Amino acid sequence: MISSILLPALAILSISTLLGRATSAIAASAAAPAPSTTVATTPSSSGGGGLNLTSILEKGAHYTTFLRLLRDTRVGEQIESQLNNSYNGLTVFAPTDAAFAGLKQGTLNRLATQEQVALVLYHVLPRFYTLSSFETTSNPVNTQASGHGGVYTINVTSTDSGDGVNVSTGVNKTPVRDHIYLTFPLALYSVDKVLLPSQLFGPKAPAPTPGKRPGKSSPLEAKGPAAEADSAPDSAGSSTVVRLEWVLAAAVLVIGNLILW
Repeated sequence: MISSILLPALAILSISTLLGRATSAIAASAAAPAPSTTVATTPSSSGGGGLNLTSILEKGAHYTTFLRLLRDTRVGEQIESQLNNSYNGLTVFAPTDAAFAGLKQGTLNRLATQEQVALVLYHVLPRFYTLSSFETTSNPVNTQASGHGGVYTINVTSTDSGDGVNVSTGVNKTPVRDHIYLTFPLALYSVDKVLLPSQLFGPKAPAPTPGKRPGKSSPLEAKGPAAEADSAPDSAGSSTVVRLEWVLAAAVLVIGNLILW
């Protein structure tokens, strides 16, 4: 009888002890820190300062004027910031000093500050393009200047020789064959002409012809139904006066003849 009571009690006690240990083990594992899943990154090949466009151009030694424009307009800083925070990359066309020397004297100085900014941004595309990817791109191609008071797009076509592409602005055209730097996120190409957007260098729309200043019309110019309607009452009034004069004259003659009679 005693054994029939003790055995179930001992079984219950054993089960309770096992459940207590299992609960403690689960709580301890939950409190332990999870293993780290962070992927270690390797240092950038461009160094801790990120990709530097101006440093690359300075090594080229033929882009002094373009470098000055990048600095004066502060576009160079914008480009470098975008390069180091971009998923699409950038493409830059860098005109040589000889390309700027080919412009008419005073061309750059005649541009307002915002126009110089637009000119520099016109040489930057908002994507990374290789020469082969240019060949499959639909025209027109947007630039970083697109939307700055105008369209500011370019057209890209293959060269006849097939060793590069032609970039056309609507004002001028230049072939693109040689790259200065071609590693994502930067595609940097040398060009022999400054890309001239039609919004800045295209033919200007003719000024409207100044119209005749409004003024009072002379009596001779006052033609038309309104003028005729205004003059109609005067004509009718004058004819009525003439008829009355004739009647009075006839009456005077009749009275005079009666008196003489």
